[in-house]
Amino acid sequence: MNTAGRLGLYALGLAVVFGGALGAGNALGDTGAVTAGAKAPAAHGEPAAHGQQNAHGQQNAQGHGDAAQAGSEDTPGGLQVSENGYTLVPLTGEIRPGEPADFRFAVTGPGGGNVTDFETRHDKRLHLIVTSRDLTTFQHVHPEMSADGVWTVKLTLPEAGPYRAFADFAPTGGPALTLGADVFVAGGYTPRPLPAAARTASVDGYTVELAGDLVPGRSSRLTLKVAKGGAPVTDLQPYLGAYGHLVALRGGDLAYLHVHPDGEPGDGVTEPGPEIVFYAQAPSGGDYRLFLDFQHEGKVRTAAFTVHAGSPGAAPEPGGTPAGTPSAGPADHDDQGAHSH
Repeated sequence: MNTAGRLGLYALGLAVVFGGALGAGNALGDTGAVTAGAKAPAAHGEPAAHGQQNAHGQQNAQGHGDAAQAGSEDTPGGLQVSENGYTLVPLTGEIRPGEPADFRFAVTGPGGGNVTDFETRHDKRLHLIVTSRDLTTFQHVHPEMSADGVWTVKLTLPEAGPYRAFADFAPTGGPALTLGADVFVAGGYTPRPLPAAARTASVDGYTVELAGDLVPGRSSRLTLKVAKGGAPVTDLQPYLGAYGHLVALRGGDLAYLHVHPDGEPGDGVTEPGPEIVFYAQAPSGGDYRLFLDFQHEGKVRTAAFTVHAGSPGAAPEPGGTPAGTPSAGPADHDDQGAHSH
């Protein structure tokens, strides 16, 4: 072959290589940051990371297809900023310790734009949990959404250091999700160790006792009993459609487990205290931090516990049942009522 022929074949080879690279780049899409109102890259085919659980810890996978359901059983919520095409996009700049700030964020959907249509779950369209990375501070707040899909809430983070924000929501027609993103507060930071495990917590003159254990891979019954001044509290007030809300975060990576109690106010069965019963399933063994929100005398208070989930082979404690097996407790108060990620 003459020189001109060889050069022609070489040029054709380069065209094939670069053409293939361009096609792959177009298939992957733009990987740049997303801002408010901008189009986010679609994540079609991305498997769900978790599914819903009812009050007894049973999985109700809400992903799309078998791959999504398989992923929902493997990955707890809150560990990903993007899932099933939905992405949590923080929009707030510098935050200073102890100073109120307008914390802003958006949720973009599979089409790339900001999501503006959400299901109302537990009286709110979105629940925002913010905790320090060392799990020593905790806030459960409810932002307001503007017409363009940007959420805003006044947030005061008490100390410098890293925090984790969890957005818990269900877009209309889509899966219930918990997405997580890191938030940083400027200044020097010294992490504290996880508080010691305990069965009793005190807050604002109230004492809360915990009975039951987290067992990895199994549904476990957790009973929290509220007292004030040594007397049982029998007139707890409904808060977000329940007598209590429980969030558990795994030490280390802050995997998110969110459950609600059996029953609901006004169902003719559930008493307003002193006991609040939950069914929860830990994704693995290890240390967890539990945060119980309850309302009494017109004020919401939070009691915090550190617990250890035993080995997966351990026998379930009394009242617990293997995962996926119905328990003898009251029926769930709705299909989203108690969910665990």
